[in-house]
Amino acid sequence: MYRSRLGKNLGKITLDYVSSLDDDVEIALYDILGSQAHAIMLYENKIITKNEIKKILKGLESLKKAKFTKKTDSEDIHELVESLVIKKIGIDAGGKMHTARSRNDQVALDIRMKIRDDINIVCQCLLDTIKSLVVLAKKHQDTIVPLYTHLQQAQVGLFSHYLLSYADALFRDLDRLYVTYGRINENPLGAGPIGGTSIPIDRLSTGKMLGLQGIVENSIDATTTRDSAVEYISAIAILMTNLSRISKDFSIWSTSEFSFLELSDEFTSPSSVMPQKKNPDILELTRGKTSHVIGNLTSMLSTIQGLPSGYSRDLQQINPSIWSASKIVISALLIMESMLKTVVINKKNMKKAAEDGHLIALDLAEKLVNHDIPFRKAHQIIGQVVKIAHKSGKPISKLSESEVKKAIKSKEVSLKLIMKLIQSTTITSSLHARKSQGSSGISEQKRMTAHRMKKIEMYQTGVKKRSLMVQNSLNQLNKKVKQLTR
Repeated sequence: MYRSRLGKNLGKITLDYVSSLDDDVEIALYDILGSQAHAIMLYENKIITKNEIKKILKGLESLKKAKFTKKTDSEDIHELVESLVIKKIGIDAGGKMHTARSRNDQVALDIRMKIRDDINIVCQCLLDTIKSLVVLAKKHQDTIVPLYTHLQQAQVGLFSHYLLSYADALFRDLDRLYVTYGRINENPLGAGPIGGTSIPIDRLSTGKMLGLQGIVENSIDATTTRDSAVEYISAIAILMTNLSRISKDFSIWSTSEFSFLELSDEFTSPSSVMPQKKNPDILELTRGKTSHVIGNLTSMLSTIQGLPSGYSRDLQQINPSIWSASKIVISALLIMESMLKTVVINKKNMKKAAEDGHLIALDLAEKLVNHDIPFRKAHQIIGQVVKIAHKSGKPISKLSESEVKKAIKSKEVSLKLIMKLIQSTTITSSLHARKSQGSSGISEQKRMTAHRMKKIEMYQTGVKKRSLMVQNSLNQLNKKVKQLTR
């Protein structure tokens, strides 16, 4: 339909090669809605007549429930929608729906509307997942667990503290998406192919009907850049990385060697030959799908970095990466939320692991600091105590005076003091003693949990407000369509 300058149509092989219809199914509705808003704007600015707008809107409305297939001569959804409208209402009216726009600004609009809706869905799923983490944390404010660095036991902590660490990471993912939404939710339509139009259109009016806030002003920028889409996929990749790390931890902690937790049967798979096995396949797939999303991001960046100024068909290739990343992250969040609600925590095994690991060592060193011993000296003394405990196969609390005496080489520290500190220090007392903001101290867990719940409520209000604003705009657009098609 668009090949008026050329003497021949595309051959079948070539058409199959260039066609994006299989991928464009994801944005078909957005293309129709954008076309309706654009047509109404043309009518309101007296560029097309009342009879023409009526026919165009009826033609577009009839396509909303259509199933688009690749079995067509059209290269993309934009050409297909226009050709179908023209077929229904004739070229005299249908031929005017493309006035003052191009496929270049059309597809930019469709992508932005699609990502906008995806962000709202992802944000809601993300909030549900964060809430599951915080609710689980609230239940385990007294569940003692070893905290690890380098996969080695480091300090005694609380399971709630561990869960809140991921809640906070996911909050930052939410922040990134929340900010990206503002940059996505702008109208590029009306920019034309690249340099604008001489026809007196109202780009702000078109955007308002679609629930968009403002316009992408520069017509080159509006049609040829995809940095906002890359920003979105970048945020998704970081989010998936956080989900992958949780999945890794839970996979390890569900092993018989740890037995810190047990996953619900619905999130595991059996072995094909070994009856005893309960494999964390779902968590493993989350890690694998994370790699897929990172690949999507890399693909997009690789495509965009090689482009000159102006629209190039290469940009068509980034769309599947966007759709794929959105689907993956939504499903991954739904899985993670459900898994967190059903996971069984083995508090006994967690505590036992913490008790067996000499995890009061740093607390003992800090108590020596409170007795005016330089930290580096305190570190050396307690390091020797740990060494002796390790060799003897005893916990620090069970060491005798004679054993502890071997660790003291400094005359600045008395054996009596160290024995007193050892006998009065437990993993529980250590947790009560932690007072620094954001620590795994018991009092801090209560404060942080309550604060995160309030933060969830605040974001839920914001996401709901954004979704309602978009829906209200589209409802108003639908009312205009009905009024003009009577």
